[in-house]
Amino acid sequence: MAFSVVLIAGMFLSSPRGRADDRDDRDDEKDPRIEKGFDIAPVPLNLEGKNRKLVGLGSYIVNAQADCDGCHSAGVPTEFAMGGNPYFGQKEKVNPATYLGGGRDFGELAPPPGINSAHIISRNLTPTPKTGLPEGDHTFEEFLTIFRTGKDFDHLHPTCTGAPNPGCLPKPFDGDLLQIMPWPFYQHMTDHDIRAIYEYLKAIPCIQGNYPGEPTDRCKKE
Repeated sequence: MAFSVVLIAGMFLSSPRGRADDRDDRDDEKDPRIEKGFDIAPVPLNLEGKNRKLVGLGSYIVNAQADCDGCHSAGVPTEFAMGGNPYFGQKEKVNPATYLGGGRDFGELAPPPGINSAHIISRNLTPTPKTGLPEGDHTFEEFLTIFRTGKDFDHLHPTCTGAPNPGCLPKPFDGDLLQIMPWPFYQHMTDHDIRAIYEYLKAIPCIQGNYPGEPTDRCKKE
């Protein structure tokens, strides 16, 4: 029995998830991605009360790997600042006015004739002064659930129960799940890396985004 317990524990600790759960900040001491993350952050960062190593790592993941701004800017024409579009042969300069502020319209999810389903629009990931939390004031536990399961806590596009309309998702789309965010791939990330992304998003400036119906005083300080 004792041997079985030791064997099971050893199997867990040798698994990728076990190593992810055991990781702590000491593992970041020599991680070159941290300083690189600070080098490539396109906006000033507020490190007060934040874990600096996680912020740097989060910036690296967000800006060098996951291309979060590619979806969570207002769209291709506004992603880069004037004169800073690398696709035009210019030196890259991300547009800070739209950085991670959402508002990109991916169009109608189900466009066949007779279908008038929801337009999926990327959401604002920047934190609000009121809570200091990013991505719609979601807690880290909620943020982790989004990455692991794709759950749409805002439930903006429920599954259509009758004729499709501009606000619902026709079956087989599931209105409980985010339909554009690549969470089926992100769900395999370690808890540590997801925590780093969250810490970075807490450190970026709040911006007034472009999501329909977003409060005009979103970035107003108390």
